[in-house]
Amino acid sequence: MKQSITFNKELINRYNLLGPRYTSYPAATQFSEEFGIKDYCQVIKDSNEDLLPKPLSIYIHLPFCNTVCFYCACNKIITANRNRSTPYLKDLHKEINLQGPLFDNDRIVSQLHWGGGTPTFISHDQMTDLMNVTRNNFTLLDDDTGEYSIEIDPREVKTETIHLLRNLGFNRMSIGVQDFDPQVQNAVNRNQSYEQTNNVFNEARKHGFHSINIDLIYGLPKQTPRTFCNTISKIIEMNPDRIAVYNYAHLPHLFKTQRQIKDEDLPSPSEKLEILGESIQSLQDAGYVYIGMDHFAKPDDELAIAQRKGNLYRNFQGYSTNASCDVIGFGITAISKISNSYSQNIRTLDEYHGALEKNKTPLLRGYKLNNDDELRREVISKLICHFQIEYREIEDLFKIDFSDYFKKEIILLADMQKDELLIINEDAIEVLPAGRFLIRNICSVFDIYLNKEKSNNNYSKMI
Repeated sequence: MKQSITFNKELINRYNLLGPRYTSYPAATQFSEEFGIKDYCQVIKDSNEDLLPKPLSIYIHLPFCNTVCFYCACNKIITANRNRSTPYLKDLHKEINLQGPLFDNDRIVSQLHWGGGTPTFISHDQMTDLMNVTRNNFTLLDDDTGEYSIEIDPREVKTETIHLLRNLGFNRMSIGVQDFDPQVQNAVNRNQSYEQTNNVFNEARKHGFHSINIDLIYGLPKQTPRTFCNTISKIIEMNPDRIAVYNYAHLPHLFKTQRQIKDEDLPSPSEKLEILGESIQSLQDAGYVYIGMDHFAKPDDELAIAQRKGNLYRNFQGYSTNASCDVIGFGITAISKISNSYSQNIRTLDEYHGALEKNKTPLLRGYKLNNDDELRREVISKLICHFQIEYREIEDLFKIDFSDYFKKEIILLADMQKDELLIINEDAIEVLPAGRFLIRNICSVFDIYLNKEKSNNNYSKMI
């Protein structure tokens, strides 16, 4: 498959609606507290008993940040007191110790990710202890073949920290930048120099990190096409393996910190599209290929290779090269995906501590997929990762007639075909370059829950 994208401003304006990002299907809005600990333990038992049990992917949420970035929509705890993380880490160790015995030892952890918050908020000793607890409960890879990644704030990291992380087994890094322009940084309360970022990047290269990603955000206050172009140029010069260019979703009714951002400081819709269009062009000219959903990568990067081979997958951590993992989430709000289920942890520190003090899994809610959910999840995953669906592949897997089962959806896609977003063939649906940046819209046609919801205000716009 040719990895290319066409930026069509008129089509983007027309299709720029509210909708899920499809890190899961169904979306988290369908999760329910009716899914309890017994359900969770049962799906783990069932997954262990599979003829070929899936490898594991572990996500650990470290929510603490030293300062607040006004744009941030993550679950976070803002504090300058480093000691505040100590009781949380004790609870986190308890949770890992509690869940570790539930999973068979022969299930290899092929992926590991620390996110936040700011994972490097905790001390070196605490990092070491956390990794040791994880290693004592799960079978981690020692040959550097796993995808073990960590999110990095360059303002929080010194050379010795990078050295430690590499020795602990991390081989991938995602560096938060967002924008280098001083006016933008002041407006979002994240002052971070190019020199800080570049030093961390170079140290990571020196210490042998296999893949480095840079996170950027377009649509921030005080941002202009010219200033963001300068940021993109500096990032391209650094030559990261992957670049994520996220859309800033201004949802102050949901996220209190975003209320610090003035509406009048935000770029206009037309400016925002111009910023995006120029960014895409610059990245393509620099040789990066569009993976999907804000992500770009070098042609020889594992994500780009996986997409060409048809092995790409998407979950709560973004795109992945391993579609076959069960995901275990540790920490507040962390989400797990075990077999045909999702589950999410408790949201607050007090509730989290209260559950673990009683040696209870800190589960808040979850969802067990039915047959239709699993079918639609597979269709949406194929679209969002590979921009195409081969009917026969779906039919063989789920024992259906694709054209008959999705008769209504194919009719709805006809208008998108007229707009040259996709082609509907007798045996396949292929997303065209103009439709790839609107893949959320295409996926939403197969989302049986989206139109049933009373309000879509919990979702961001597609672009």
